[in-house]
Amino acid sequence: MAPKKGTINNPAGRKKGTPNKVTTELKTWIKALIDDNRAQLETDLMALKPIERWQVIEKLMQYTIPKIQNIEGHLEFDSLTDEGLTQIATDILNRLQNDNTIE
Repeated sequence: MAPKKGTINNPAGRKKGTPNKVTTELKTWIKALIDDNRAQLETDLMALKPIERWQVIEKLMQYTIPKIQNIEGHLEFDSLTDEGLTQIATDILNRLQNDNTIE
């Protein structure tokens, strides 16, 4: 019989978000491989045609720069008070300022 919804089979298991051993070892190995061969990778990259070089760079960027996600929201501005509109504008400005200070 399957466990009830909300329960787990192994309550003493790995905590949520903890990477498994194989993933950690593989990431460490790949990082070392890239670090140890950085000069050769740069040489090989420069030997490519410009279009190929930018294709490789574009593919690598997905691992360092987060992708933009669409966020959809609906507001009924006619039903908001002036205070409500001011609060929304203030929240947006604060978030934009916080995002710019992170970089």
